Order: sequence, then structure tokens, then C-alpha cells
Amino acid sequence: MAVSTSCQRRLGLSGMNSGRRKLLIALSLLLVMASLYMYLKMTESLNTPGSDSNKNLRQTSREFTNKPNSAEERSGHPTDQLVSAERSGHPTSDQLVNAGKKQQPNIVFILADDYGYSDIGYHGSVIKTPVLDRLAAEGVKLNNYYVQPICTPTRTQLMTGRYQIHTGFQHAVLEPQMPSCLPLDEITIAQKLKEAGYSTHIVGKWHLGFYKKACWPTRRGFDTFFGFLEGSGTYFSHMRNSYYDFRDQEDVAWQYKGQYSTHLFAKRAQEIITKKDKDKPFFLFVSMQAVHIPLQVPDSYVHQYEHIISSKPRQKYAAMTTCMDEAVGNITRTLEELSLWNNTLLIFSTDNGGAPEAGAFNWPLRGRKKSLWEGGIRGIGFVHSPLLDHHVRGTESNQLIHVSDWFPTIVSGLAGGSLNGTKPLDGYNLWDSIRSGTPSPRQEILHNIDPFEGHGHRPFSHSLYNNFTFTPSMRAAVRVGDWKLLTGPVGDGHWTPPPESGKATIRSKLKPHQNVWLFNVKTDPNEENDMSEERPDILQRLMDRLQEYYSTSVPVIYPESDKRGHPKKIGVNYWTNWM
Repeated sequence: MAVSTSCQRRLGLSGMNSGRRKLLIALSLLLVMASLYMYLKMTESLNTPGSDSNKNLRQTSREFTNKPNSAEERSGHPTDQLVSAERSGHPTSDQLVNAGKKQQPNIVFILADDYGYSDIGYHGSVIKTPVLDRLAAEGVKLNNYYVQPICTPTRTQLMTGRYQIHTGFQHAVLEPQMPSCLPLDEITIAQKLKEAGYSTHIVGKWHLGFYKKACWPTRRGFDTFFGFLEGSGTYFSHMRNSYYDFRDQEDVAWQYKGQYSTHLFAKRAQEIITKKDKDKPFFLFVSMQAVHIPLQVPDSYVHQYEHIISSKPRQKYAAMTTCMDEAVGNITRTLEELSLWNNTLLIFSTDNGGAPEAGAFNWPLRGRKKSLWEGGIRGIGFVHSPLLDHHVRGTESNQLIHVSDWFPTIVSGLAGGSLNGTKPLDGYNLWDSIRSGTPSPRQEILHNIDPFEGHGHRPFSHSLYNNFTFTPSMRAAVRVGDWKLLTGPVGDGHWTPPPESGKATIRSKLKPHQNVWLFNVKTDPNEENDMSEERPDILQRLMDRLQEYYSTSVPVIYPESDKRGHPKKIGVNYWTNWM
């Protein structure tokens, strides 16, 4: 059948159009393949060991695990770069670099107050701490971890990464009316984390001075503060020496009077987590009041110990510990419920050893709170996080770690921040040691040098005692490798077991006028065998180290109390600044 001319023209045009469509499709496919090839080459460049791009990524990203940052790990943390890349389908090079970065982790640091070394479940205690036991069992227990024997010095070193001989806090804790605080020219961990893009929060105890508002936590790098400025107080009424001490930001928070502080602090921590800025990681410092005296706790926590522990103070202390454990559980549960746990690191620490008269025990270690024996300074500590390498989870670390190490470990190792601008640090970045189990760069610890303990009286001289010359009459201790030297009036050195153990206290028997002790704390962690006479060579080497440290000391900051700081003089019924 003949086809009309017009029909032939239409068919020819249709065929031509069909051919053009096929050609356009083919060209489109080639363009897509070329784009894909360029994308793969760019990704390969970013992941090539030794390349400049990859070097920059390693310097700025937060490498936590060997596995890629999966979508499951990112849940709850969508980034603008990832979302825009998915939406456009054509990620830019900047977006590819940002997408390849690990997210900065959220950091939760929980500091218990006066927590005894033996008073946690995994050290064999009858005190119930199921949450802490589980977190420690799934994380890394820090078996060779040291703090200071009293709370203000531990906090100064946590906040600055510097030994207390370098900040002036080598003598004692701050008292309410002292015109003193953490020196204002010291850079705090909160300030450095804010520089690194973090929101920063402190919940609980400050105890680093408040005589000037410039000393307050909200002026030292923390975005928010909820708690008390002083070193201790009542748990329900929040009173110190008959005057109120509880703040929300910088305002006196009367509405919390009558509410138990451990519950309040856990609830506020949960609120901070719930309301977090989705575009910012957070640093949450939960500085517990528990388990410091006075021994106060709701009765509902005490009943479980009435038939286990006969000592009434010990019952209350145990109940306070279990309540604190519950609070930690509430905080971690909130992180899990909000899908934040996979990108969060939790650090748990005590601030010093326990005091037996307050129901806390450090058995089998020698000594107690306020002493430089192991019972005063070897602390409970562990790290828990899905960001730890798989092979270190559920392990115990015997690496030497000191509380001053948290500053560079958190700021540089975890947050990827800069340490520039600080005074010289005494702490080390131990993130790789904790995360992967690699050898710690720390080989020694100065526990303290206090030239005035047992000798001086306030007001102290503004110049250093004894013209920079160290003598064994000074209260001091240093750890170098496995060896520890103690000198001077180092504090109560008894071995005191908890009453429910049925064991008797072993009294320390010191030689007349002895002021030097030497121990191998690796083989003798309970400090039972003094080696000062057997190893004079090691004794001299450690004495020389104390002299070297002492030559770098700054004068002790411990002024007389200022009568103007009493609330009556200010005309208020709460503690506040007076300058």
C-alpha cells in the first residue's frame, strides 16, 4: 500500500526526533558517568593516606573508631552539609569534606564529691551502684588514675590542666569569705571548648571562688550554671552556715529550697540534654554534691541498707551513693532516648578519697581524704562511650592518668580544639591511650608540694617559703614510674576497712621523726613496705624531681577571710560576691 508524501514526511521527522532523543540520552549518561568519575576521584583523594586533603581531615576531624560514621551513628545529629548534599544530588567539594568529617562528640563529665575508693560495686562494695558498674564494665576502668586529696585543688587542675603549684592552690580549700578564686588569667576548659564550637554547662558544685562576679562560672566560660558556689551545704535547704547558696545562672534560686540536690542536678542535666542546640555539641560538667557531708538523703534510699550495714552514718552514705548512681542512670537514659549516646563520651571521676568519719572508705588503700597516701589521691575513674575502639571496651587501663590530663585530652583529643593561649600545661592529651590502649606519654605525677602545711600560719608570705629550696619537712609527694616519694606531714596513714567487712583498722606505725617514705606502688599499691633506706638512689632521684618542681612554684594563694564577705555585712540572707 502506497504511503502519502505527507505521511512519509511525518515518519521521517519522527525518526529524526527519535534519533536525537537517543543521542541526548546517551550524552546525558556520559555526563552522569563523568560526574560520578570525578566524584569518586575526589573521594579517593580525600581518603588517600598522606594526601594534603586527608592530612587536613585528620587534623580537624574527631577520629574515634575504625568504622565509618554510619547513618545510625548520625541519628539525632543531621548536619546541614549532609542534608543539602542529599537534596541537591551534586555535593560541592566543601560539602564532601564536611561530610567526611567525624562529628565533634558530646562530652559529659560527672564528678563525685568525697567518694571512697572501695565504695563502688566493682571494687567489691555492698553499696549498690548498678549503673556505674555497668558503664565501667562496658567502658575502660582507669586503675592508675589520680586526683588531689581535697576538692578545690582537684577542680583547679581539671579546669586549667595545670598543677596546683602553678596556680597557687597548693595549700587548702577555699573558704566562703576568702577574697580569692581561680586566678582570672587562667584559661578554663570551658573557654577552650566554647572556642571549639561547644555549648558549655555546669550543674552542681563550683567551689573555685565567688568574691568577685568575674570569678563565677558564667564568667569563666560556662554558658549555664545551676547549683551552688560554695564547697558544701545542706542537700534539701541548700544552706551553708545558715545562709542560702543555690543559683540558676547568676540569680538566687529560692524556688528549689526543700528539694534534694542530687535529684535537682540530674533533672537539670536531662533538661540541658533535651534542649541542646542540634547544630552544636555540648560539654556538660555534672559536679555532684554527693556524697560529701552532711549525710542527707530521702528515707526511701536508706531502707535497703538497714539490714546490711549497722553503722547509721554508713547507711546514709550508702543510700546517697545509690541515689547518685540512679541520677547517672537518668542522665544516660536521656542521652539514649534522644539518640545522642552514639556520639557522646562519658567520664566519671571522684574529686578525692573518702573520709571514714563521713561513712566513706578507701580500703585496702592506705590513708584518706586530705592525705597524700594512695587512699587520698587514687580515684575511682572510668570512661564509657561507643566511640572507644572495640578492643578496649570492657578492659582495665593501668596507664598513668592524672586529673590535669582531662583538659588537653578533652579540648585537643576529643573536641579537636586548640591549646594555644593557655599557660604551660602540666596535663597530657591521653585520648589515644584511653581510646585505643596505646602507651601513655605520662610517666610521672607531681601530687603536690605544700610548704606551709604544719609549719606556716596565715597570712602567708607573698614570696616562696625557703627561697625556692625544697626540704623534706615540706608536705609533698611525687610519682615517677612505679616509684612514689612522700615527705613531711602527709596526713593520716591508717588502713581503714568499712565496718560491714568485719575487719579491724590497721594503725600506721611511723618511725620517730620520720619525714620521708618511698614505695614501689606497682608491686606495693597499699604502701606497706617503705623502701627509703633500701633504695637511697631512687630516693635521691625523686628528691631532685621535687626540687625541680618546687623551683617552678608560684606563691600560695590563701588569704585571711574577709569580714565584708559575710552575708550580714552585705545585708542579704544568701552567699554572694562582695567586691
